[in-house]
Amino acid sequence: MSTYVTLLALLTGLLTGVLFRFLNVPIPAPPELPGIVGIIGIYVGYKLIDYFDIGIDLLEVIGA
Repeated sequence: MSTYVTLLALLTGLLTGVLFRFLNVPIPAPPELPGIVGIIGIYVGYKLIDYFDIGIDLLEVIGA
């Protein structure tokens, strides 16, 4: 992963947060630390399954 892209994503997020707060619009993310930690947990869980290369194709299972 490129450090440049990561920093650009952080800058974009910061500017978006500033804009949302300036316009007094609620952010589309959990405003509390436990919610943010939950999002991090979702990401880590996703990466763990990816790392161990396990899983099923749900669309194939349901025949779609």
